[in-house]
Amino acid sequence: MESTSARNRIQVSQVTADLLYDSGLSAWIAPRQNKILVKGKGEMQTYWLKSKVETGLEPSKSMSGSSNVADALTESSVASSVREIGDHDGIEAMTKTQRLVEWNVEVLSPLLQQIIASRGGETVDTDDQSLSRKEATIGTGETVLEEFVPIIPLKRFDAGELSKRQKASSVDIGEEAKSQLRSYITNVASMYQDNPFHNFEHASHVTASVKKLLTRIVSADHGHGLKTSTGEVDLVDMVGHSYGITSDPLTQFSVVFSAIIHDMDHPGVPNAQLVKEKTRNAQIFKKSVAEQNSVELAWGMLMGEEYKALRACIYQTEDDLRRFRQLVVNTVMATDIVDKELQAFRKSRWETAFADVPANPYLSLSSDDCKATIVIEHLIQASDVSHTMQHWHIYKTWNQNFFMECYAAHKAGRAESDPSETWYKGELGFFDFYVIPLAKKLGSCGVFGVSSHEYLNYAQSNRDEWAREGEKLVQEYLEKHKEMNKQQ
Repeated sequence: MESTSARNRIQVSQVTADLLYDSGLSAWIAPRQNKILVKGKGEMQTYWLKSKVETGLEPSKSMSGSSNVADALTESSVASSVREIGDHDGIEAMTKTQRLVEWNVEVLSPLLQQIIASRGGETVDTDDQSLSRKEATIGTGETVLEEFVPIIPLKRFDAGELSKRQKASSVDIGEEAKSQLRSYITNVASMYQDNPFHNFEHASHVTASVKKLLTRIVSADHGHGLKTSTGEVDLVDMVGHSYGITSDPLTQFSVVFSAIIHDMDHPGVPNAQLVKEKTRNAQIFKKSVAEQNSVELAWGMLMGEEYKALRACIYQTEDDLRRFRQLVVNTVMATDIVDKELQAFRKSRWETAFADVPANPYLSLSSDDCKATIVIEHLIQASDVSHTMQHWHIYKTWNQNFFMECYAAHKAGRAESDPSETWYKGELGFFDFYVIPLAKKLGSCGVFGVSSHEYLNYAQSNRDEWAREGEKLVQEYLEKHKEMNKQQ
């Protein structure tokens, strides 16, 4: 790409443009008037990174002052992306994957610091035989879906305890644990298949949305974001409002961890097709096949001896191990939005917890635990389709990727119908009956503040834009698919 750039200008790829849009930094870039020809990739749309004069902003000040800093990227990862693009003639897949791995490591590391701080600031390399036995047996003897529980009992902290907690920024997780975390995320990335949509980049995009929503949980009294002026979470103010989610760093880590691993080894076809084909995993899991397989693979790898120091950061007691496992199971299972039985149950539980209907005796734990479980599930569900609730440019990119994946399955004989025939109307229905109601529920949860309005506004705007442009875009998708086949 350097050879197609211009003097004193920095050219960035579509990937980096998407990340900047998602970070609320669309003012930083401008699309090139004409597409460029990249060897081995064909025509590509690229963007110019604007100068301070063009934007009228001081980059470092605009970044730190933006309310969208936590949306997808840190300052360092944006800067790193720009440097890489300026220094290399094109970005190979491995380079992009390595950058995403580093970003995910930087997202998880502070959460590990918070977990350790909540234990008093120490990580003991425990040889607890009881804990080791539990690690060896947890999750065995039943399918992942059978471990799903209606309500997850969370750990509670009072304001006095939180006020005395060590600052997470002063905690060092150690080089061994950091190295193991990087190794683990690298291996997770390698276990994502090269699908147009269900790939490691999608997992990172979902993780960015989860991170955003966690940092947008608001104070009931003051209506401002969870982050303080120092950048750290003011946990004391959150007691009693976020249903326990913000006071327990293990809960936050578990949800982010789940976002990263939730589509590992996804085959690029829906669960119904896997069941129809009677694949090995379908015969084992019966339903929620891809989701259960992801948990099995990610958990089995984490339990390896080579990740002992990393596990010691995450949990050091059997109770914390069980809670971590339960949070991961429930969170990943929530990404199966097709299973009708699970859908009906979630709807009933929502009405019990947040609507004015008679209580369901099956939901017998505390109201806060019930609401926390629901909030976590809706957080991951919204994040899994967050492209539908973001800038039109981002929605269009990921919608095209998903179409390409579904159309490829059709051409390979792994889909019953041609998606191009139903894609336009199907998207309208998806917005009307899933995305927009989900965005409204984010507001009804009462913990996400202005973010819930932002998600809803983007969802409604994208729905309207799709109604106008969708039919034409489907034809463009088909033309692009034909061009890609010609190049192969």
